[in-house]
Amino acid sequence: MSRFGELHLNLFVSRCYKTPQRLTYKMLRAPAAESNKDVILEVLRRFATSGKKVFEIASGAGQHTAHFAAALKDVVFQPTEVDSRSIHSIVGYLDHFQFKNVRIPLFIDVAKSFDQWALPADFGPHMVDIVLNINMLHICSTAAVYGLFQSADQLLHESSGILMTYGPYCVDGHISPQSNMAFHTNLKYQNSEYGLKDIKYLERLANRNNLRLAEKILAPKNNFILIFSR
Repeated sequence: MSRFGELHLNLFVSRCYKTPQRLTYKMLRAPAAESNKDVILEVLRRFATSGKKVFEIASGAGQHTAHFAAALKDVVFQPTEVDSRSIHSIVGYLDHFQFKNVRIPLFIDVAKSFDQWALPADFGPHMVDIVLNINMLHICSTAAVYGLFQSADQLLHESSGILMTYGPYCVDGHISPQSNMAFHTNLKYQNSEYGLKDIKYLERLANRNNLRLAEKILAPKNNFILIFSR
């Protein structure tokens, strides 16, 4: 989709959301999001202090956005998605909870060049405190992996801010336990660009984009939270 197309779709979503007789969208739920939302929130709280702006790339159905926004009422969240069904679900959560600190979701394809993104004026280049990405890196294209780090460099303040990612990773060339290895193999079978990414590989991408790996936090169920900072 072209930048004009993305802008048109985002404008359409915005107008539909503001229309009194708008459609009601179903709030989708994923078991994985339910099980990890508190773990992620615990770490997010350390960085998402009052007045901060969080730009979430690949927000999924909106469960995380809703959970974080309810707990961090003085933080502004901008959800994004490339999947229209997920965007509708996010709108469903916004309708249901009537958040004042969550923006209307944007259609964003992270695999595309940042200069093609249609962004609101106050979430433009170098205006974001936290870029958040949950459970995407192992199920996306190589272009999307590159795009995440490149866009984080463009979105975050030039001298501050973090990119926070969550998911299963390969550590120093090793994948463990066996269940993660089986998961990795299955993903590779589906698409050769999928699979658990090595943290060292992600660290190199971060360094190329003016970021450094500041923290590697072990999370339940063999996942990690990675904090990349300026």
